[in-house]
Amino acid sequence: MTPKRGTRFVAYVRVSTDEQAREGVSLEAQRRRVTAWAELQEVGLVEIISDEGLSGSTLERPGLQRALAMLRAGEVDGLVVCKLDRLTRSTRDLLALVAELFEDGSRALASIAESVDTTTAAGRLVLTVLGALATWERETIAERTSEALRHLSAQGVKMGREGYGWRYTEAQDGEGRRVVEDVPEERAAAQRAAALRAEGLTLRAIAERLTVEGIGTKRGGRWHAKTVRSLIGAA
Repeated sequence: MTPKRGTRFVAYVRVSTDEQAREGVSLEAQRRRVTAWAELQEVGLVEIISDEGLSGSTLERPGLQRALAMLRAGEVDGLVVCKLDRLTRSTRDLLALVAELFEDGSRALASIAESVDTTTAAGRLVLTVLGALATWERETIAERTSEALRHLSAQGVKMGREGYGWRYTEAQDGEGRRVVEDVPEERAAAQRAAALRAEGLTLRAIAERLTVEGIGTKRGGRWHAKTVRSLIGAA
């Protein structure tokens, strides 16, 4: 991508909380990269705007909205990011931005890692394909993770905090994971709640009934509609 010399750009950099420690993703690393890019391309870098600790799954980020406002107001001619996923992780949002701000070629979107040039039709096509591929990759990983968790659950392997009706033991399986066991009295309570629900009682009424019957929560507290809903799911 070779933007026109003298073009004014605003740079946008972002990190989400879980990315801050990763090499090459930090805000400072991104600032250095966009500054070097601007010098190499001989374009003006009006400002570097950042969002820290915010996900790229939504466009509702203060820094990003300010950068987009500068584009809309004509204060700058283009927007530069180190990588497209710094701008957004949503193909739908990416396409919406391209359609609104970059489709006619009057403004430029520069992505350093992908060498995207939205001032050409070919560049806009490449941008769309890259965005779609990134979304496909994330969704594939999410599906695989979900499937792995379902498989572990089917084998009796619990993840995270203890739930109502089961608890961790000190024993471990062959892969070093803690073995779990049922808690009969908690299972009975869950079945009692499910039976009351089948009789047509509301969640609040079930919470009151369990409290009257002396059945406590996992930590011995009072039941509420929200916790009763989770309890019935454990039946």
